[in-house]
Amino acid sequence: MGFLAMIPVVVIVAHYYLWRRLVRSTTRPGSVPRRVLTWALVAFGAVMAITMIGGRVGGFGLERIVAWPGYLWLAIMFYLLVFTLVMEIPRAVAGLLVRRARPAGPGESPEATRAGSRLAGAAQPSGRLAEVGGRGAGTAPAERVAPADDHPVEAGPVVDRRLFVARTAAAIVGAGALATVGYGTRMALGDPVIERVPVRLARLDPRMSGLKIAVVSDIHLGPLTGRGHTERIVRMINGLEADVVTIVGDLVDGTVAELGPLAAPLRSLESRYGAYFVTGNHEYYTPGGAQQWIDEVGSLGVRPLRNERVEIRHAGAVLDLAGVNDLNGQSSGDGPDLAKALGGRDAARPVVLLAHQPVQVTQAAANGVDLQLSGHTHGGQMAPFNLVVPLQQPVVAGLAEVPRAGGGATQVYVTRGAGFWGPPVRVGAPPEITLIELRA
Repeated sequence: MGFLAMIPVVVIVAHYYLWRRLVRSTTRPGSVPRRVLTWALVAFGAVMAITMIGGRVGGFGLERIVAWPGYLWLAIMFYLLVFTLVMEIPRAVAGLLVRRARPAGPGESPEATRAGSRLAGAAQPSGRLAEVGGRGAGTAPAERVAPADDHPVEAGPVVDRRLFVARTAAAIVGAGALATVGYGTRMALGDPVIERVPVRLARLDPRMSGLKIAVVSDIHLGPLTGRGHTERIVRMINGLEADVVTIVGDLVDGTVAELGPLAAPLRSLESRYGAYFVTGNHEYYTPGGAQQWIDEVGSLGVRPLRNERVEIRHAGAVLDLAGVNDLNGQSSGDGPDLAKALGGRDAARPVVLLAHQPVQVTQAAANGVDLQLSGHTHGGQMAPFNLVVPLQQPVVAGLAEVPRAGGGATQVYVTRGAGFWGPPVRVGAPPEITLIELRA
């Protein structure tokens, strides 16, 4: 409930900041544009909050109704915030130049003009302009100047310039945010990129060199995806002619009753030595728990690896393929158990571990794992979130190494995932299906 309680606070603060910068500073008090834009922000904020809360407390039906407008506005709002914050410095500089550029009246020094501008803000209730000094020779009536990000009804040169600066900044922010979200939506809804990654394993039997493992993660079947999303992923994986197919968690955002038909195409996955699945954190967010999806995936011909391993025999050589549950299963007594997954195996042969979160590689390295395949991060999904991911995970995307205490290193490959969570937007992190080719 702590997360739910924070949503309204974050939504209100973010929208108030955007209102001040993009509405209040660009429109005149009481004007129709101000009223329209203000109520539009209120409406979009409400829809977004309902979208984010609806899937957790209101059920899948409510989420499907508001998902598209709610999540799209979430992405637009995020990039409006990013671009607005970036524009704060040039906006401040332009505002300073405008204030300094205010022309002085006849016989009035620039210093007196600036002082008069500061004092003139206290206008008479009747609307008359306050005056600084008398009306004698050398003194001109002072012009009323609005607060920094508001405008009076009586427009003067300084006010018009300030309004121009505010509207120009708002136009740049709006165009930048909409263009970014448009690009990101096209990227998220398009075909995943095929990443072909050769990985050398020191203990790999040369006879197994060339073994191909297809890796897909974070498919996120949910209110914004259809059956075609799964069918496309299956078709692309089958086109790789992989020896092994692995689904590394976060397959769904809903129950089997809601999303079972969307997952059905997984039955058509093709590989020489089978398809395998491990849970991600979102499987444990599902009402009723992860077990329903573990059973459903198994019925589709994809074998769940639940803290266990299988032997992959190829060309007379053997490789251990192990899988562990996601860390989020710990709260329900269904967490990862690497000792159980690896116990009693032949330590002379290599082992590839499926673990949803990259952070699990620390324990994998301590247990002599050769290669860990993970997802979870989405590559950041929407830049600049890629700069935040390292606060929680050791790798954002791609191939990396973690040194082992006894020498050598455990390699970890983190796929960006084939779907999206929340907004159907990917910026700087295109969706991905990976083909790992093992080499001796």
